[in-house]
Amino acid sequence: MRVTLRAAVVVAACILLGPASLGAHHGSASFDDKEITLKGKVSEWLWANPHCFLKIDAADASGAVRNWNLEMGNPTDMSVRGFRRNTFKPGDEVTVTLQPVKSGQPVGRIRTVVLPDGTKL
Repeated sequence: MRVTLRAAVVVAACILLGPASLGAHHGSASFDDKEITLKGKVSEWLWANPHCFLKIDAADASGAVRNWNLEMGNPTDMSVRGFRRNTFKPGDEVTVTLQPVKSGQPVGRIRTVVLPDGTKL
């Protein structure tokens, strides 16, 4: 089987550029370096690939309730950290430490969660 130069260049480009694009997907430029802690009620728990999401209703500094969309890892990684498909139910009161996005929107990346029974994940 004869490999053409063009095919070799395409394969080499895929090998070299593939890891860079994967790293870009998991960049953290949109997240603030600071962490904040919120107490709120679970509105939805999405156990799905490529990321799990916890949605909570929490009051901000002015007392207005906002629905936060909080990103986590994939189900496999989250299982290793103690999370399960049934970890949260709507109405559960949780305390979440997160890195918010820089834009000020109610979106963030979860660092830790304290469950209603006091368990910290």
